[in-house]
Amino acid sequence: MVQQAAPVDGAVQGFSGQTVKVGKRTIVIPEAGKEPWRKSLFTALCDARAKHGGSTVVVNDFANTSLTYDRLTLGAILLGDKLRDLGRPDEPLGILLPNASGVTAVFFACQAIGRVPAMLNYSAGLRSLRAACETAQVSVIVSSRAFVEKAGLEDLVEGLSQNCQFVWTEDLRAQIGFMDKMKGMARLKLALGGVQGHKTSPDAVAVMLFTSGTEGLPKGVALTHANMLANCWQIDQISDLQTGDLFFTALPVFHAFGLTAGLVGGVVLGIGAYFYPSPLHYKEIPSHVRKSGAKVVVSTDTFVNGWIKSAEPTDFSNIRMMVLGAERVREQTRQLFRDKFDIDLLEGYGVTEAAPVLSVNHEHDNTPGTAGYLLPAIEYKIEPIAGLSEGGRLLVRGPNVMAGYIMHDAPGVIRPLPDGWHDTGDIVDVDEAGRVRIKGRAKRFAKLGGEMVSLSAVEAYVSEVWPDENHAVVAVPDKRKGETLVLVTEKDNPDLDEVRAWAKEQGVSELMLPKKAVVVDEMPVLGTGKLNYGALDEIANPEAGDEEAAA
Repeated sequence: MVQQAAPVDGAVQGFSGQTVKVGKRTIVIPEAGKEPWRKSLFTALCDARAKHGGSTVVVNDFANTSLTYDRLTLGAILLGDKLRDLGRPDEPLGILLPNASGVTAVFFACQAIGRVPAMLNYSAGLRSLRAACETAQVSVIVSSRAFVEKAGLEDLVEGLSQNCQFVWTEDLRAQIGFMDKMKGMARLKLALGGVQGHKTSPDAVAVMLFTSGTEGLPKGVALTHANMLANCWQIDQISDLQTGDLFFTALPVFHAFGLTAGLVGGVVLGIGAYFYPSPLHYKEIPSHVRKSGAKVVVSTDTFVNGWIKSAEPTDFSNIRMMVLGAERVREQTRQLFRDKFDIDLLEGYGVTEAAPVLSVNHEHDNTPGTAGYLLPAIEYKIEPIAGLSEGGRLLVRGPNVMAGYIMHDAPGVIRPLPDGWHDTGDIVDVDEAGRVRIKGRAKRFAKLGGEMVSLSAVEAYVSEVWPDENHAVVAVPDKRKGETLVLVTEKDNPDLDEVRAWAKEQGVSELMLPKKAVVVDEMPVLGTGKLNYGALDEIANPEAGDEEAAA
């Protein structure tokens, strides 16, 4: 019997052993105890090596540094020996490294010895990074001198060095001698035969990521081995990925999307990964996409809009799938890629706490305007919100949903989720087929005239009028009306009368329009590719910052 994955209200929970319908696909959910994700990440690496061959190149990067499965597995063992005794054995190791082949070896080195890598966002600033290290109880950070110099992070390292010891990958590699390699080869043979020195539970924490911190001090997100591997399995079930397709990712690995749909997924699924160090190198990236030979690109709407300006038609001629997440994909972006490259963009949706993918459109089942189908084995429920006639707050539960948060006020302590449910904080609709339509963040709604207004919807209206520029809408306090909408835009001399005229033609209420516009040269963007709404709030309402400073 084919049973469609449905809302928890009235549905069977867990899906264990069931056959479910996800769009046009029929998927069998593994029975309890037989799930392919019930293993450690290092075991998954060894299994992938056995399946795809030790001489297969699985990782490459912008500097043409390639790793075969054999080199990656042996490198993980050798580096793991050097990392084992750093700091306390039970504390995470901070990882401050760029998108390059080397970060893959360091990541799996941590997995080989059962140490948790805490992926540090080097674009977040000193205050946020200090708080992240305190939250995770990190005292040792693994980084690269060459990376710090090229990225201009000397001041950041100096600030973090007051509380953390830095260990350099250049020194670690220099410490690996002939005898180390001989011992490593022997242990590699044992590991590939299923005998591993460190036994790791699938339910142990495999990695720690951090929220962006736009709502205050960053929270640690504790993802287990099973979380990460379950998400890889889910992605594999609903996509047409093939061995050797190669993910091109410029999304940093401190971003859950870049980590899973790049580093981990590329390795354990046999897809392969090509790393580029920064998504902001708009002029350079298109040619690297072409040179990489990648067939799958994972990115965000903001970043690909920067890339397309200098791209030649041949730069994306090899691409079969371009999957964008982290933010809404605009219709203007879709049209640009159709016209210039004959590529239909696929939109997905996820949250860091879900490792991260929750839904995605399929290559042959794409519904623009939605974020695609919920992945198999994910349960959900939607809580109504007063003032909203459609959609509600999305809660999810599944094998890819995190073990819990680690908060700054309780360092190192994982706060488990109530009955496994994670409140995404997103307002969504889910149709009968299981397709997700994002209405906006709960915090990205304003109450105007007694009605809840989606700021994302207002941004979409403005983009209809001025499709060639980037825009954001922020709600700021208003002494008379409670809140008012301010447009932050890259458009020169924006005339809001044009927006009002369009709205009148389309029958859009004037309540849904910005009352003021602020022009910026460039929209502030987080390292994850999302707009920095904290910075946008300050741009739209500088008086609030002045009042706080005066207080």
